[in-house]
Formats: sequence, C-alpha cells, structure tokens
Amino acid sequence: MAVECVVKNAAKSCGEGPHWDDATNALLYVDAVEKSIHRYQPGTKTDECFYTEDIVTFVVPARRGGFIAAVGCCLVHLDWDTKKVIKLQESDQKLQFNDGKCDPQGRVWAGTVGPIASDLENMPRIGSLYRLDLDGSLHAMARDIGISNGLAWSSDEKFMFHIDSIPRKVYRYDFDTSTGNISNQRVAVDMEGKSVEDYGYPDGMTMDAEDKLWVACLFAGRVARYDPETGQRLQSIDIPSVLRVTSCCFGGKGLDELYVTTSAYGTDEAISSEEFEKYPLSGSLFRVTGLGVKGRNAHIYEGKVDYLKM
Repeated sequence: MAVECVVKNAAKSCGEGPHWDDATNALLYVDAVEKSIHRYQPGTKTDECFYTEDIVTFVVPARRGGFIAAVGCCLVHLDWDTKKVIKLQESDQKLQFNDGKCDPQGRVWAGTVGPIASDLENMPRIGSLYRLDLDGSLHAMARDIGISNGLAWSSDEKFMFHIDSIPRKVYRYDFDTSTGNISNQRVAVDMEGKSVEDYGYPDGMTMDAEDKLWVACLFAGRVARYDPETGQRLQSIDIPSVLRVTSCCFGGKGLDELYVTTSAYGTDEAISSEEFEKYPLSGSLFRVTGLGVKGRNAHIYEGKVDYLKM
C-alpha cells in the first residue's frame, strides 16, 4: 500500500466531494470556500477549474450533459464549456448544501447544514437531507441533522448509508430502489465518545466492492474502513502531513485507487499558521494504491434538465 500526494495544496480552502468520472477518466472535486470545481486528469496531471458564485460543496455529471452541483443553498446545472449555470432547486430552509451524491437510479441526494460553529458539538441540528428526483422535483427525506455528510448505497441496493458528523454516526436506512424512499434508521457505525484524535469526525464516505465503508476522519488525519454490519473498524490509513481529511472515492481505470481530499480551512477561516506548519500538506489531493480492494462505478444524474435538448 502506498499513499501519494498527487496535487500539493490543491484546495486553498476545503477540498471536498471527490467523484471519479469513468467516462473521462478524471477526478472531480471542489474547493468549497474558494468557489471552484476542479477536474483533475491523472494522465496529464492537469487540474482545470470552474468558478461559481457561491460556496460549492459537490459536483456530479449529468447523463444528458453538464453537471449537477450544490452552490450555496441551491442545486444547479452547469455547462463547463459555456459556463452557463441554471438554478434547479433551493433548500426549503435556505440553508447551505453540503455533501451530495447520486443513488443507483441516478437521483441526487444532498444534505444541508446550519452556520458552522467553532464548537461543533453544540451546532444546531437544523439541517435536512434532500432527494432530487429524475423529474427535477426536490423532496426533504430527513430533518434535524447537524452536518449532513457522506452517502453510500449497498451493492444490492437494499440499504442507504448517511453520515451526520455532529453525533459522529453513520446511519443505515432501508432503501426502496423504485421510489427512493428511506425508512428504519439505525446506527451502523458509532464514533460518539471515542477519541477525536484517533477516530475524528466522520465526514465524506464511499463504499467498496465488498460493501465495506471508507470514511474520511476529520481531525484524525486518516481514512478508515468499516464493516457496516458490525460497526467495527477494519483498517486505518494515515494521510501524511494532514489533520483535516474530508472525503474519499475510488478511481483509476481499475477503480482500485482511493482518492482522498483534505482541507486547509477551519470552521470559518483558513487554518492557523501553526497548524499549517505542522500539517503542510493541508488541502492537498492524495491517492492511495495497493489496497487490495476496488470500488464501484459512481452513479450520475439520470434526470432531465429543462433547458437541455432532450
């Protein structure tokens, strides 16, 4: 196993939302507070940027062209080449969107978060988890969330996993693949009460081909693999010279590489010079190889966008 920094200090603020686009063999990710979407080509080691008008927290390709992204409190469609951005939906509470991902049927799931407090434990739990359907309609699926984060679906599509970073839990829901409804919430992985230095706050997440969860551990400088059936931590990978690990996804032509995003940002401003001196690769993009496991193809938005030619 090897951990490699592929783009040093890639994110000037908070690197987040990695998505491997197998159609172009490129990695999409965002630099949230810098309001930029990145497209990294490992083959050429080029890193293109698309700038948005507000904080951007995730991006996924759309089957019929362009991308769906979370910009501020809105879900938008954007065209990389023309720079055209069209607002699709807005959260009903007008809270900022955070992490998001597509389910196996190509619906977008995205959660919101209230104003980030320096004392994370006492953040108000006013966020929601939404589902953007294929007809473009938006539905609130869960409420009273602290910081809505990582999402994943089991290979048999029976279960959906969702992180709320504040109680430091990964939840499992029964998932109805035909309707997109969720039910029967229970805890799959519980980090509450455990050392933040060792376990961190669960942030972004992905699932491998063996249905094991890979969780980015914010403030612990690592990514950990969990068994969602038992809640046990199976493996832990330290990311060098970084404290704030934010998310991860599988990529590469064989989907056997784990890309990891990190942050150079605190709760409301850039991290201190002391922290940056101690963790000089904060904000960098990493790749882990030789894990012995593979991921699955990431889902993309399969719905319609009204202004596109169908």
